[in-house]
Amino acid sequence: MKLKPLGDRVVLQYQDAEEKTESGIILPDSAKEKPQEAVVVAVGPGKCKDGQNIAMQVKEGDKVIVSEYSGTEVKIDDEEFQIVNQDDILAIVE
Repeated sequence: MKLKPLGDRVVLQYQDAEEKTESGIILPDSAKEKPQEAVVVAVGPGKCKDGQNIAMQVKEGDKVIVSEYSGTEVKIDDEEFQIVNQDDILAIVE
């Protein structure tokens, strides 16, 4: 199964949330924060604005930081993905 995003959308897969604090306290599911670091799984072709093509700034495999409340969650074949606009990506982690 492969997702192919349209326009300037990007498909992300989040890394697992921390299950333990630095001091060793185990967190229940309700206390875990949604991670903001994700891996780019698929990238759309970009979009056209005012007659000019705007190239995508991320590529498959990039680790990125994403706005906390952005995108749409989808579940396909028991895997969870997030589809976001490129504008919702704040930074690439190198």
